[in-house]
Amino acid sequence: MDHITHWIDGKPWVGDAERHGRVFNPATGEQTAEVDFASETVVDEAVAAAAAAYPSWRSTSLAKRAAALFALRELLASHVDDVAALITVEHGKVKSDAVGEVARGLEVVEFACGITQLLKGEITENASSGVSVRSLRQPIGVVAGITPFNFPAMVPLWMFPIAIACGNAFVLKPSEKDPSASMLLAELVAEAGIPGGVFNVVHGDKQAVDRILTHRGIAGVSFVGSTAVARHVYETAAREGKRVQALGGAKNHMVVLPDADMGDAAEAAVSAAYGSAGERCMAASVLVAVGGCGDELVARIKERVARLLVGPGSDDTSEMGPLVTKEHRDRVASYLDIGAAEGASLAIDGRELEVRGDPGGYWLGPCLLDGVKPSMRVYAEEIFGPVLSLVRVDSVEAAIELIAQNAYGNGAAIFTTDGATAQRFETEVDAGMVGVNIAIPVPIANYSFGGWKGSLFGDLHIYGPDGVRFYTRGKAVTSRWSHIARHHASLAFPNAAASERRE
Repeated sequence: MDHITHWIDGKPWVGDAERHGRVFNPATGEQTAEVDFASETVVDEAVAAAAAAYPSWRSTSLAKRAAALFALRELLASHVDDVAALITVEHGKVKSDAVGEVARGLEVVEFACGITQLLKGEITENASSGVSVRSLRQPIGVVAGITPFNFPAMVPLWMFPIAIACGNAFVLKPSEKDPSASMLLAELVAEAGIPGGVFNVVHGDKQAVDRILTHRGIAGVSFVGSTAVARHVYETAAREGKRVQALGGAKNHMVVLPDADMGDAAEAAVSAAYGSAGERCMAASVLVAVGGCGDELVARIKERVARLLVGPGSDDTSEMGPLVTKEHRDRVASYLDIGAAEGASLAIDGRELEVRGDPGGYWLGPCLLDGVKPSMRVYAEEIFGPVLSLVRVDSVEAAIELIAQNAYGNGAAIFTTDGATAQRFETEVDAGMVGVNIAIPVPIANYSFGGWKGSLFGDLHIYGPDGVRFYTRGKAVTSRWSHIARHHASLAFPNAAASERRE
């Protein structure tokens, strides 16, 4: 059984942990590793290493930082399969999904390689006589990332490449459920020539998280997880004076109009709802059938699900793997009985799945609840598993209003051949990311990822231009070098017009 420890100051941590966690293979239910849990002292040690590395790293030229990011990009590209294999063993997602996760993280590394362009400032020459004004962006110091189990490589890669490219030092607290991917990332960071202490990894639970949120040496915190925890992270860290971006849960709606290609829409719904066993914050968890197209959608989804191969990620033919833990599997499955009790009909029951893998795995097949109403728990709560709820409405106006009334606003999608309706939807829908005939509208790396309402706490989204803004702070410099002003003292607030008059 493997032993997983922290990564501090460019090397594995050496010490005796007071507490440990267990890591399981979700496809078999067997324990594969033991992971050290960080005490407050260990978190302090990681922050101290980051703080010691920060001044030198901040002073490192943008050209050298970019070169290190290019080296990391090449190393990560050559180890995609290695990272993906760790994800499959500890998270359970199938290989193709794990490889796709690493590829999307790699896009952000490539974006960060352009840091010399991204950190360009502005200048206004002769704003007043002999006076120039310029703006620049500078790193904020030691920053931390707290990341979820469902994307153990991609979400850290959404954070730390941009943070360190901007000149910060980083402390990562990944999910304790699947910690190995983050350790391989740490090894690749070191191999890329990034100095020890610039990137650190500490494992643990709430004790480590709360120490990060209150540590005076940490200037900013990035978080991705459930809404309840995101609110706790935001309120706690902001109260301590830190800048925070905390991405929470979701209830993403996929709206299908009668004029849409029903085959394409059903295929997209299956992919978006059941990919990664529904353990995605961008999963389509609510299918909104407009104007009587619901019956055809249900029939087509049933037909596709009947051919969907559920099995261990180690089997290349598997399209969907297990859920991450037994407790999570049982919680997700409980919503099927909850929905039925509330009046929904169970069109597809994933509990009847014939397991292709080890019976000890945490299996739950695709599930479809029909006739779901907004008042039901299965609609209102984030299930975070392979459970798709079908809601029927009469019009696109009703669909837009349905989404507006939902507590979450991460993503929304519409399937239609009507351009005017699609344009209206993207303008009016109450969500931060919108797809038109695309069920999972995750933007590319040079845009930013983030939702609205209960899906985001903070002002800035993650990665892309917002990521650069989050990990830097602006500074304006007003300078005058043409001559030394010899004027009588004025107690008036300085302004350009008054300065011109004095000249």
